[in-house]
Amino acid sequence: MSERDYAPLSIACVRGLCDKIYDKRKFAGVEIEKMVKDFSDTNNTSQIKRLIRVLGQDLMSSTNPNVKNGALMGLSSVAVGLGKGCVNYLPELTHPIIACFSESESRVRYQAAEALFNVLKIARGDSLPQFPIVFDALARLAADPEPQVKQGAELLDRLVKDIVTESSSFDLAAFVPMLRERIYTRNAFGRQFIVSWVSVLDAVPDIDLIVHLPELLDGLFKMLDDANSEIRRMCDVQLSEFLRSIKKDPSRVDFQAMINILITHAQSPEELLQLTAITWIKEFVELAGGGMLPYASGVLAAVLPCLAYCDDPRKNIRETAATVNFQLTKLVVSEGTDSQPADGDKPQSERGRVVEGEGDTEDERKGEGEGRLDLPAVVGVLTQMLHHSSVHTKVAALDWILHLYNKLPNEMFAATGAVFVGVVGSLTDAADDVVRRALAVLAEICSCPAAHAGDLESSPYYYKFLQALLRLLAADDNLLEDRGAFIIRQLCVLLNAEDIYRAVSRCLLQERNLRFVATMVDVLNTILLTAAELYDLRLQLRSFDKPATHALFEGLYACWCHSPVSLLALCLLTHNYAHCNALIATFGDLEITVDFLTEVDKLVQLIESPIFALVRH
Repeated sequence: MSERDYAPLSIACVRGLCDKIYDKRKFAGVEIEKMVKDFSDTNNTSQIKRLIRVLGQDLMSSTNPNVKNGALMGLSSVAVGLGKGCVNYLPELTHPIIACFSESESRVRYQAAEALFNVLKIARGDSLPQFPIVFDALARLAADPEPQVKQGAELLDRLVKDIVTESSSFDLAAFVPMLRERIYTRNAFGRQFIVSWVSVLDAVPDIDLIVHLPELLDGLFKMLDDANSEIRRMCDVQLSEFLRSIKKDPSRVDFQAMINILITHAQSPEELLQLTAITWIKEFVELAGGGMLPYASGVLAAVLPCLAYCDDPRKNIRETAATVNFQLTKLVVSEGTDSQPADGDKPQSERGRVVEGEGDTEDERKGEGEGRLDLPAVVGVLTQMLHHSSVHTKVAALDWILHLYNKLPNEMFAATGAVFVGVVGSLTDAADDVVRRALAVLAEICSCPAAHAGDLESSPYYYKFLQALLRLLAADDNLLEDRGAFIIRQLCVLLNAEDIYRAVSRCLLQERNLRFVATMVDVLNTILLTAAELYDLRLQLRSFDKPATHALFEGLYACWCHSPVSLLALCLLTHNYAHCNALIATFGDLEITVDFLTEVDKLVQLIESPIFALVRH
């Protein structure tokens, strides 16, 4: 090529610029710098543009790395020669330089980083319009495999961060999508690059990154399970800073936009990720209060299984999950506005909020269900938790169901069909606490004000429950032997003992399995005669002085006939001694079995106890 092709550069300058020796390139660069200053002083923009085109297009199109390095040196020198005037030519200067970051030759990539550093150092804040392509280049350089290139990229990165943080015109809203686009990278250096940018921006007082946190939170949480400990540490520190800012000023936080992200990560098997997510949920429930109720089903699906953790490494997760569970129950208040907690007892952002109930005002119903419990979804999660392997999780689920019946009886009664089978099934659980809670829930279902007009007999679930219970006991001899008495005694405490005995007797009269009926009568009889929980009923039958007691005796008698010894005991308890003589006279006609003799032996022992002291006299 002739000298005219490189004008305004001389052939000698081009040769020096493209030499493989750095000093010769540097000398040529100084010559270009002086040339540009002269052009700038005479306002010769056409020559400046011509020079930039020769460097950025003609020389840069060469495949020779030395020529490309010369072009980069030349563009850098043009920026130095122009000084602040380079801002008028920034696209023409930066685009060819940034294109070199994709070169396969590491020397070219390094020289490109150095050249861009020189250009941006001069332009400073005026280079922000070029920020998108600059940031994209930085993101690629951060993952460069060559240490020298990476070193140059780090210097360039620090400069760009300084430019951004010192500028009052930086467009954060336009930048956040760029962060979000790259935040899911799997490259370790790329992740460090993204977290470092988030950290730098968050540290600037005039930049409010919290309002954009919903777009970044998921990616940051995903980094918490990175194999690189330094990345985990950086991300953990930054998330802690975000949470500190949220607690300091919750009014500018979009809790609803982030809670589902936290719910997802709270179910992670990775300990740090799970603990961090549940810790955030705890703060969200505390700060947003009733605003979290629409997401209660997801929160419960995440935290209730954590109650099962019993090992020391996950102790903090379990304790934090228990706190979240407790906080959430406090947000569900009784139907109607009169039964809500005082404002002083509510979370900071929920003063005056009405939680789900028929007393909600029109204004409080506005919005997309904000502050309202999605009861079907919550019930669905709780019934699933009844099948969990952990006793603690099942107990918590049953406690929740009971709490909902206490606070929202009308809504829960409508949802009883969804929980009834699961709760009844919990009666077969091996843990006493689970059975006890299940019975409490079933008792609440049967006595729910929405279910009847004031008496158990009118409840549509009362006999349905007792029949289901008897089916369970009939199907499992071990359950009947080990838990039958325990279940009946608990029911007598939770509901009226007289009502239970009357209803169970009626159900047994319809049972076709007579062997089971006899066994069940023996259990009921033993409880009636010995259990402390039935003292009042036992005293009532012993007095036998009221028409209601006579009616009860008649109802029990028909059922107790399936067990001669139990029937005899009932007659002794009610002082029907003449009938006792008649019954004993018929014993000789009965088949003498081991079970019969065992029951006789029990009765003899009971007659010798204080219960039948009057009989012995």
